Amino acid sequence: MAAQRPATIDEYIRAAPREGQPHLRRLYALLKRIAPEAEEAIKWGTPFFVEPRFLFAFSAHKAHLNFTPTAEGLEPFRKELEAHKTTKGMLQVPYGEPLPEALIRKIAEHRVRTVREREDDAFW
Repeated sequence: MAAQRPATIDEYIRAAPREGQPHLRRLYALLKRIAPEAEEAIKWGTPFFVEPRFLFAFSAHKAHLNFTPTAEGLEPFRKELEAHKTTKGMLQVPYGEPLPEALIRKIAEHRVRTVREREDDAFW
């Protein structure tokens, strides 16, 4: 019988690699404080925060987590992100390194402000 897929973010974190769970719990708590009104959901197997548009997501991998505030969410912080591994829309944090909480907080707060100011109907 196949394992049941996580239905909540707490279940997702419990199913993640053990070494990543402390980072994931801290990240989840941080994002909940920044976007307390956001809907929390598992979409495409990934924790999402939606208000009613996509704010950000995160995902657990074997040796790292990804924080995904979109390319638009990361762009203003490219200089501060130079010391970290990123893609166009994601910040990658290895489990063996400290979670850059202050930087993630700034990015997430910026993303919430930006999304709330939008007047279009687009989800992304």
